[in-house]
Amino acid sequence: MWFFYLLSWLSTTIQVCFITLAVAAGLYYLAELVEEFTVISKKIITWMTLATIICYIGFILFEDLPKTLIICGISSQVTHLLILQTFPFFTITSPTFIVAVILLFVNHYLAFDYFSSVYHPFSEVMAYFTLCLWLVPCALFVSLSANENILPTVAETRPLLGNDNDVVSNYFSRRCKKYGLLSFFNYAKESVLPQRSKKAF
Repeated sequence: MWFFYLLSWLSTTIQVCFITLAVAAGLYYLAELVEEFTVISKKIITWMTLATIICYIGFILFEDLPKTLIICGISSQVTHLLILQTFPFFTITSPTFIVAVILLFVNHYLAFDYFSSVYHPFSEVMAYFTLCLWLVPCALFVSLSANENILPTVAETRPLLGNDNDVVSNYFSRRCKKYGLLSFFNYAKESVLPQRSKKAF
C-alpha cells in the first residue's frame, strides 16, 4: 500500500518536470517566432485582443456577469491595443504598460471574487480565465523580447541618450541591457545546461 503511494508521488514529480520543460520549450519557440516575424505577430496579437473584446460583448448580450468585471475587462483590452501601437518597442515604465499591469491584477481580483460567490462549472471558469484574462497578456509577455534584434531607426520612440545623436552607436551601447523572455531562456540555457566543448582535430 505505502509503496504504491510512494510511486504515485514519484510519478507526479516526473510529470510536473516534463510539463515544465514542455512549457519552457514552447515559450522559447514562440519567442523565437515573434522575434523573426514581428509584423505578423503584431497582427495576431491585435486580432486576439479584438476577439477578446468580442467575448466581452457576448457576455453583455448573453450572460449575467457584473458590469464592473466587463468594463474592467474591456478597458484592459483597450490598453493592450494602445501598447500595440508601438510594437515591437515596449517601454515598461510607460503609463499604458503600468495601467495594463494594474488592470490585469484588478481583473483577476474581480474574477476571483465573482466566481467564488456564483457557481459556474470549472470548464466555464477556465474558459473565462484563459480567453479573457491570460491569452493577450501572455502573448505580450512572450513578445517582450521582439525588440532586442530590431535594427535601429530614427523613428524609435525612446529618446537618444548621451551627447552624441548617432542612432547606431546609441543602439549598440544599449544592446547589453536585454530583459526579454528569450534573453532569460538564453541565460538559463548557458548557466544551467552543460556546455559542450568542440574538439579540434
